[in-house]
Amino acid sequence: MVGPTGSGKSDLALCLAEEFGGEIVNCDSLQVYRYFDIGTAKLPLSERRGIAHHLIDILDPDQLFTAGEYARLARETINAISARGRLPILAGGTGFYLRALLDGLFEGPSRNQPLRDRLAVREMRRPGSLHRLLTRFDSATARRIHPNDVPKVTRALEVCLLMRRPASEVFRQGRDSLRGYRTLKIGLLPARDELNPRLDQRCAAMFSEGLVDEVRHILSRGFAEASKPFESHGYKQALQFIHGELNQREAVFYAQRNTRQYAKRQITWFRKESGLVWLKGFVDTPDIRQNAVRRTTEFLAEG
Repeated sequence: MVGPTGSGKSDLALCLAEEFGGEIVNCDSLQVYRYFDIGTAKLPLSERRGIAHHLIDILDPDQLFTAGEYARLARETINAISARGRLPILAGGTGFYLRALLDGLFEGPSRNQPLRDRLAVREMRRPGSLHRLLTRFDSATARRIHPNDVPKVTRALEVCLLMRRPASEVFRQGRDSLRGYRTLKIGLLPARDELNPRLDQRCAAMFSEGLVDEVRHILSRGFAEASKPFESHGYKQALQFIHGELNQREAVFYAQRNTRQYAKRQITWFRKESGLVWLKGFVDTPDIRQNAVRRTTEFLAEG
């Protein structure tokens, strides 16, 4: 169950889990972190209707977590759900996690932090230098990565330097795709002119319902502002508000803008996902739930 943020994926996943005896597996890169609740729209325990949810609140904010690690844990989880005679239902908007789970990732080298630190210093001194270096080592990969996407450029360089060959060659190696399952991919696709006002309203509500206090609470537990989840929309602006860099109106404005942009990127990503069945609307759009149930019923009958 995929789609842009704010479309109602969690609610529809609950509907299908109730109808078909399912358990829900999180596919959101932020909801894996403890304490990040309001800004991630994490469904409270009291609203999960007694349905088991997996891969939520499994990490502290300062722990590193990759798509490869997600794929490994998600495969273990869906296998366990299937062994109990239940239906695994993935729900979330992180397309790269879904692709890692279904298609697998290339077997590249592990992170090399000393190398990454040296590359970070180089980029800080000469912005854009890492992308130029990648172009020398692997022009094919460099063409696919925006020069400003420093994390991806760094990873590609890391692969080139540690493997001593272009990352594009490594990426072409066989991937360990998911076996033993058929997959039905359902996506919610609201109209942009209807989605954006809802996202604006939800962002404003997050601030009024205590997002800034949540951030202060996380910091009081000793977690650094450099922790990965603080980079996300909403949390970044809450930090800026705490530091006096933005007033509340500005913080809400930039959180809303960034959230709208993120939803647009999600839609662009999922439009490239093969075999995805789009349901045009929100979870509360008339007939959406019935349509999802019908399609799931037909899919399961085929097996």
